[in-house]
Amino acid sequence: MRPSNTVTLDSHAAATLRYIRESMEAAGTIALPGSAGVVMGLVGLTAALLSATATLHPYWLTLWLAAAAVAALAGGALMARQSYLQGFTLYGAPLRKLALCLVPGLFAGAVLTLIEWRDGNVSAIPGTWLLLYGCALVSASAPTARIVGVLGALFVVLGLIAFWLPESLQLLPLGVGFGGLHLIFGVWVGRKGYGHKI
Repeated sequence: MRPSNTVTLDSHAAATLRYIRESMEAAGTIALPGSAGVVMGLVGLTAALLSATATLHPYWLTLWLAAAAVAALAGGALMARQSYLQGFTLYGAPLRKLALCLVPGLFAGAVLTLIEWRDGNVSAIPGTWLLLYGCALVSASAPTARIVGVLGALFVVLGLIAFWLPESLQLLPLGVGFGGLHLIFGVWVGRKGYGHKI
């Protein structure tokens, strides 16, 4: 009688611990939908195509800033929707962790953009954006998923390349990164099922 009770208690305790662990993980997760990457990639590709035209090229900075705002809003809305559909919370600890990883790099990018624009060094802006966005993603991979770190590392590489390119080719890495990489990783995340949680 005692051995069977022990087995029952052990399995019940294991099930309880498993439930507690899964509940804690769910409380600290944010859904990462592939659709967010795809939308952000399409916005980036659109900005790249528009800024490559002769008429709009002088306004490339304004175009890319507008594209960044649209992509951030769309990506954030899709993350919130995915989190809601899968029963994860987007507020509280998960959002705080993600913000603590992303915001410093993005803030540094905004400050350096303003300084580079003020000093007339706009050719350094594409490399700055790619490098610091990549660093922010690498940081965000610590509390999220390794795939985010891989994406961030690729952005860092593109940023370093952008600094070495002549000014006439500076916008190419922006399109490759914010357009192409987001799109490719968005499709890949969607197909691999990483969108369940990060």
